[in-house]
Amino acid sequence: MKKLWKLPVVGMLSALLLVGCNSSENESSTDSASANSKEPLVVVWYPNESGSEMGPSRDAFGKLFEEATGREVEHKLTTDYAIAIETIANGNAQVAFMGAQGYIEANKKNEAVAPLVVTSGESGTLDDALYYSWLAVPKEKANAYKVNEEYDLDTTEGKSISFVSPSSTSGFKMPASSIISHFSDKGLKEEDLMEGNAVYPSVVFGGSHQGAAVNMLMGRTDIASFCDTCVDPYIEIVEGEANKPGTVYRVRDNAAPPFNTLPGEEFTLIQVTPVLNAPFAVNTEVLSEEEVSKLKEALTSDATAKNEEIFMPKEKEQPSLFYTSGNERFLEVDDQWFNPIRELSK
Repeated sequence: MKKLWKLPVVGMLSALLLVGCNSSENESSTDSASANSKEPLVVVWYPNESGSEMGPSRDAFGKLFEEATGREVEHKLTTDYAIAIETIANGNAQVAFMGAQGYIEANKKNEAVAPLVVTSGESGTLDDALYYSWLAVPKEKANAYKVNEEYDLDTTEGKSISFVSPSSTSGFKMPASSIISHFSDKGLKEEDLMEGNAVYPSVVFGGSHQGAAVNMLMGRTDIASFCDTCVDPYIEIVEGEANKPGTVYRVRDNAAPPFNTLPGEEFTLIQVTPVLNAPFAVNTEVLSEEEVSKLKEALTSDATAKNEEIFMPKEKEQPSLFYTSGNERFLEVDDQWFNPIRELSK
């Protein structure tokens, strides 16, 4: 029997270099950034963060960024990962909040896209700066995914599955790597999992983590892959421990769309994989070095760490982009910090 694959995290979060803005290498880029400094600062958001329930959180960041740069902030909401990635890469947005895989794709399109900060873990350091990728199934069917009382990917063969987007780190990249490793005898490649294949005859994409979860809860697919942080505002634990296989979650009675029609529906985790936290990224071709520095300083400040409009106390149970239950804050990272995710494609 094949055991479930787990992402090794030892050594992934080592000492890091500071983000650099090499404005001296491209004077024309600096000139362009300076010329645009009076125009709105555009922040692009993934579909997961574009819902109306996240409006107060987005507005809190808008206020922070406006105070830091002196520029009016314009939020660009999206319904597709690819749109957000292309928008930051081509300079139509100066700032983006995106997953590690999305950042890597944007940086590949344009090396001027650089990571600014990520959220720390509860420790306030990068040592536990992780969130979690889930494979989940309806609670009433969970026992069918066990072999000798343990959840096993062998039992998922022949089922239908919903991923989030091909550009999602936790909603595609991580589970795809796990599946390819587990079913090595099938000769699967990542591109095979973008449509029906030898393991999963039906593959669909939810467009967001919320959409993937809803696909599973509504019976459109047997299994869904999505992350903990993106669905946390809509669910609560029924039994078990957070981010552990076998834990059962329930949709809250007052959940916002798209979960508003699914109160009380329950699902069980059958696989959990740690993932590097998502960055705020900037396009240094359309931001001056001073603006990048000011944004970084504002995000990493003690005042921001204590701002409950940005880091919502977990016990408040209100929709938020970020929560705190310890010493969470924003910390600087450089491009190399994301190499463990890059390695998954090699």
